[in-house]
Parts: sequence; structure tokens; C-alpha cells
Amino acid sequence: MTRASALALALALAPALICISTTASAQERPLAFTGARLITIAGDVLDDGVLVVGKGRIVAVGRRADVRIPAGAQVVDAKGRTIMPGLVDTHSHIGGGAGADGSSPIQPDVRIRDAIDILAPSLRRARAGGITTVNVMPGSGHLLSGQTAYLKLRNGRTIDDLLVRDAQGNPLGGMKLANGTNPLRAGSTGPFPGTRGRSAALVREQFVRAQEYRDKVSRANGDAAKAPPRDLAMEGLVEVLEGKRTVHFHTHRHDDILTVLRLAKEFGFRPVLQHVSEAWKVADEIAKSGLPSSIIMIEAPGGKLETAEVSMNNGVALERAGALVGFHTDDYITDSRLFLRSAGLAVRAGMSREKALFGMTLAGAGMLGLADRIGSLEPGKEADFIVLSGDPLSVYTQVLETYVDGVRVFDRTSPQDHLYAVGGYGAGRGQSLHLSEYEAAGDEGGRR
Repeated sequence: MTRASALALALALAPALICISTTASAQERPLAFTGARLITIAGDVLDDGVLVVGKGRIVAVGRRADVRIPAGAQVVDAKGRTIMPGLVDTHSHIGGGAGADGSSPIQPDVRIRDAIDILAPSLRRARAGGITTVNVMPGSGHLLSGQTAYLKLRNGRTIDDLLVRDAQGNPLGGMKLANGTNPLRAGSTGPFPGTRGRSAALVREQFVRAQEYRDKVSRANGDAAKAPPRDLAMEGLVEVLEGKRTVHFHTHRHDDILTVLRLAKEFGFRPVLQHVSEAWKVADEIAKSGLPSSIIMIEAPGGKLETAEVSMNNGVALERAGALVGFHTDDYITDSRLFLRSAGLAVRAGMSREKALFGMTLAGAGMLGLADRIGSLEPGKEADFIVLSGDPLSVYTQVLETYVDGVRVFDRTSPQDHLYAVGGYGAGRGQSLHLSEYEAAGDEGGRR
């Protein structure tokens, strides 16, 4: 294919592709996958299984002999494929959003959803990696850098198309806190702390203020004349105190982890422990607290002294202690396209296969308060799933298709999706159509 013909093809396809990629379409016709190996997470692994989805929900899951395929369904022969729930990334920075600024170390009124670019190529890379739900966070350079956003990686035109909402239509998200090295400003004469002790003191101070604000609002009992002036920062922290917003707490060193456990017990909030690089040192204490941990699998540690003793054994240590374990990318720290590798590395270090796959799906869903909606292949749940070429823990396995609410949002056979899956010229520009692989490779080399 010549450069001119490739450009002509691109221009011809552009309107259709833009329509597909910017419209949060709903699944209309039932879809039935037959003959696949189904990893349900909630139950047995089913060989020669059938998965039926319709109107964005899972309709049926079972062995071929036990499942009735609805009349008029589109039937897909998935023999030789593996289907499992969509992956849940509990800590990511895709979309390029930034949270709090340098004016204060604690800014709970900041909302990351005001700063996410949903057309960024990082979202397409996440779909290519089989991620269907993601917790997008502000950074960890502050003690409290703002409110996170839970996104379903649908094809959409605006951030509103991707937000995960509760039954009342309210966007869901958590609150990002951090301790350790990142939020420290050693020697600073400004508002940022210079020590770990001062960091914890500032966080305590804010939660005490939030308790007082909550009590004043309660005593006013709806009387605007008696209510305190509206404070968006305090409103965010009151949601944490009332259990409406989960704290996602960036923490690495064993002593910092224990500080989080103390703060959570003192103020009654329930955090997800993010990173916990030295979890293997305090796994029993974490398990005793009943708090979940979301870990990252980094094969080439470096960057910060407090992560010097991060271990591949974190997953197995927490599993053996009886703690709930999930995984995250912290993208760009690890690539969303390779998220399944986290489970493989954890199993290689001794974690059980079952708990590792559970950690990639249903455990993460639970950490976001969404376990009743996503994370397993069960009738009634939202139809988020991925089609794999083989076993999810094999280095040779590829994500072939990703579905969100029953709609395919990634197809490896598509030239554009393939480009985002493997990288190359054009993959870093998300807002325009690229068929540059054809231009670079020529007619034969560009075809698959």
C-alpha cells in the first residue's frame, strides 16, 4: 500500500472510527460466546463454556449443555480462547490528570475528574491490556492530593460517559492520601511537612477539623442560619468519615504502613493500602487490621530509597497472613498493556494462582466498593470481560478483545487497536487517526 492510498483509506475510515470511539453505545443484540474456557473467578473454571450477555449485563454463564442461547443472539465461536472478567486497576494515572498544587499539602476539595483527558492514548493502552475499570488518582506529592475517579473504560466523548455512578447517578471515587518520602519537603519553611511525624500530625489535624464540621452541620439540622459556611474541603473529608469515600493511601515503608493503620483506627475510616512495598515485613499486622492491600509488581526496583526493599514476595506474604490482596499499575510506573503480568509475577514468587487472578478482578472491585457489579462472570453483573488467546498467566498470551458493558472497546485485529497494543509511531497521539504502520511498513509488512 502506498503512502497516498494509506492516507485515502485513513480519510475514508475516519468518520466511522470517530463515531465508534466517541459514542458510549449500548449493547442491543444478545451476544453468546461458545466453546471458550471460562475463568469465572466466583466459581469453577469451565471448559467448553458459554457466556451470554445482553443489554450490558451477563445473562448466563455455564457449560454448553447447561446454557440456553437466546433466539436471535449473535453467536461467536470462541473455541481455543479464554474468557475472564475485565481487569480492575485500583491505582492508575491514565488520562494525564493532575490534582493538588503547591499551595497546600492537604487539598481534599480537588477533583481529579476535572483534569482527565479521556482521549489520551493511555486510556487506549489500558483497554489493550484488558483493563475495564480503573481508579484514576491524583499524584502522591501531597499528604492529601484530592478526590479520585472510578472510570469504566467505555468508548465515550466526555468524562461523563466514563464515570462510574451509584444508584442515584452520583459519580463514585475515593480520596488520595500519601505518607513517606513523596509529600515531605525537608527543610521547607512553607506549609509542607519536613518529617514523618509532622506529616501524621497535619493529617490528624484535618480529620479533627472534619469531625467538628460534621458535628456543626448535624446540630444545624437543616437550618441554614445555624449551619457553618460551606467548606468543600471539609465536605470531602466528612464523606471519608462517613464511609462514603474510600481512602486510597500511598504508603511504602513498614513504619509508614503502621502509621496508616493507626490513623484509620483513630478516625474510623477504611483505607486501601496502596503499594505497601514492605508489606512482607508487617503482613500479620495488615491482616489483623482487616484492611486490603493493592500491590504493584515491579521487576526493576529503583527511584526512591523507601522502596529499596520492595519484594516480589508481598503477594504471597499477604495471602499467607490472610489479608486481601489486589494489584495496580500506577501507570506509567508499569504499563497498563502488561497488567496481567502482575499476576504472573506474583504466582512465580509463590502466590496461589486462584488468589492472584482474584486479585486482578474481584478483589480490586471490592476495594472500589463495586464487587456487586463487576469483577466476576456471574449472571446479573455488568458485562465487562476480556477474550484471551490462552492462559492469563502465560507470557505468550495476548488480550484479543476487551468488552465493557457488553460493548467491544478493544479488538486486536483492528489496525488502530493493534497499534496501541504493541506501540510504535503514531501510538502516542490519541486524538487523531493513525495508520502509520502501513505507511512505514509498506503493503505486505503492514498487513496482518
